[in-house]
Amino acid sequence: MSHPAPHPGSPGPFPGRRTVLRGSLAASAALALPTGLGAAPALALSGRPRAAWGVQSGDVTTDSGLVWVRADRPARMIVETAATDSFRGAKRWYGPLLGSGSDFTGTTQLRGLPSGEQIHYRVLLADPDDPRRTGEPVTGTFRTASASRRDGVRFLWSGDLAGQGWGINPEIGGYRIYDAMARLDPDFFLCSGDNVYADGPLTGSVTLPDGRVWRNVTTPEKAKVAETLAEFRGNFRYNLLDENLRAFNAQVPSIIQWDDHEVTNNWYPGEILGDPRYTEKRVDVLAARARQAFSEYFPISTLRRPDGRVHRVQHHGPLLDVFVLDMRTYRNANSPDDQTTDAQGILGAEQLAWLQRELSRSRAVWKVIASDMPLGLVVPDTGDGKPHIEAVAQGDPGAPLGRELQIAELLRYIKHRRITGTVWLTADVHYTSAQHYQPSRAAFGDFEPFWEFVSGPLNAGAFPANTLDATFGPERVFLKAPAVANVSPAEGYQFFGEVDIDGDSAELTVRLREQDGTVLFTKVLQPGRVGQ
Repeated sequence: MSHPAPHPGSPGPFPGRRTVLRGSLAASAALALPTGLGAAPALALSGRPRAAWGVQSGDVTTDSGLVWVRADRPARMIVETAATDSFRGAKRWYGPLLGSGSDFTGTTQLRGLPSGEQIHYRVLLADPDDPRRTGEPVTGTFRTASASRRDGVRFLWSGDLAGQGWGINPEIGGYRIYDAMARLDPDFFLCSGDNVYADGPLTGSVTLPDGRVWRNVTTPEKAKVAETLAEFRGNFRYNLLDENLRAFNAQVPSIIQWDDHEVTNNWYPGEILGDPRYTEKRVDVLAARARQAFSEYFPISTLRRPDGRVHRVQHHGPLLDVFVLDMRTYRNANSPDDQTTDAQGILGAEQLAWLQRELSRSRAVWKVIASDMPLGLVVPDTGDGKPHIEAVAQGDPGAPLGRELQIAELLRYIKHRRITGTVWLTADVHYTSAQHYQPSRAAFGDFEPFWEFVSGPLNAGAFPANTLDATFGPERVFLKAPAVANVSPAEGYQFFGEVDIDGDSAELTVRLREQDGTVLFTKVLQPGRVGQ
C-alpha cells in the first residue's frame, strides 16, 4: 500500500494497560537480543541448544502440517507429537540440521496425522555432536482439518504488522490483538501480507500530538531499511520478540502470504529504486533476499518446492479451500494502468491459469480467494511523483482497463464455469470494510455477484478509506476507518476478521472485529451459489 510519510494520527486515550503481559516484553527482548538479533549465533555458546523464538505451525491439512523453530546455535530439529499434552506414547519426527545457511531456522513436515484432531507437539533441539544433549523442549498445538463436513471450520484473517513506525510497545501490551485472536481459538490464521515492514525503520520513541510518547522495542536491524539478507532476517525476528505473537503461534497454525512491505513499498519486478535510503537500488536483488528470509521464518509448504512459490491451494476438508494469491512476484510495472490489453496483469498469465484450473477442480463448499490486494479500491502509487496505480482499480468507472482486464477474465470464468461459493478476503489498506460487487451496478457485467471483505492492520498505522472504482460495481456496505492518516495503534483502528462455516447448514458467517474482539459487522452467506 502507498502511504505518506509516518506521522501520528488524532489524539486519544491509550487503551487500558496490562500490569503483566505474560512476562515482561522488555525482558524477553533483552534476553533474546544478544544472540538472536545480532550476527549469527556464536558457536562457542555453553549449555544446550535453545529455542527462544518459540514455535510455529502452518499449512495444516486433514493429515499433515509443518512445524517451525529457530535455534540459538547449530542443532538437529526433532519433533514429538501426541494426542495429549502428557506426550504419552509420543511419535518422533527427525527434522533438518539447523545451521547458518538458514539462519538457524528449520521446518519439519508431519504426515499421516489423524483428521480433525488436536495435535500436541514439542520441539527438541539436539547437539549435532552429541544427540543425547537436548535443550528444553518448546511445545505447541494445532488442529488438523476435519474430513467430516459436520465439524465446521472457523478461521481468522488480517495483515500489516509493525508498519509506519509503530512497533512493539510494551506500555500498551505489545501486539495485544494476538491475545484477542487466541481467545477465539480458531482452526487457523490467514495472514494476508505485510508480515513485516522491511522498509519501515523504527525509532525508540514517537511523540504523539497530545504530548504522550509511544515507545518501541528496537533492534539494530530495524534502525534502517532492510537491504542485506541479515537485515531482512532481523525484520522477521523482530516480531517474534512479542510474547503475544509467540503464544499465538504456539496455539494457532497459519497460512501466510506476502505483499510489498516484506521487500519495499509498492515494489514490482525489475524496478530500480529512486529512494535515497537505499544503496542497493535493484528491487530484484532485494526481493530475492527478502524471499529467502521469508521462506526461513514461516512454515509454508510450497516454499520447500524447487519453484519456491507463494501461491498455493490449502485444502481444509470438504467445507473449505483457501486459494492463496501472490500479487507481487508476477505483476507488471506500476503505471497509470489504463492500457487496453494486458496479458500479464497483477497475477501473471501462468498464475491466472493456475487459479482458474484449481477453482474448477475444487469440490469444497466454499472457495476463499486470499488476495493480498483489494479489487475495487483505488490504491495509488505516487512514490516517484507520478499518478501510478499499485493495486487493480485505477479510478476509471468504465470498462475494464489495465490489470482490471485480468480480473474481469477471472470473474467471467467463475460465472461461466458455474463455480460456487467464492469469497474474497484481503487486507493492505489499513481499515476494515465489506464490499458487495454487483453486475447491475457495473460497467463490466459478465460476472456473478460476490463479496470482498477487508481487515487489518494488526499493529500498524490506520488510514482513511480508499475511493471505490465502479468498473465491477462495488457497494461499500460497511466501513470503519479513521478520518486522518497514520493513526497509531494507541488510538485503536486495529482489526481482524473471522470466518465461521457451520457444519450442519454450511452457511458461512463473516464477522469483522476490532482489536479487542468486539464484533463490528456480520454477514451470513448461503452455500451452493455461484453469486450472492
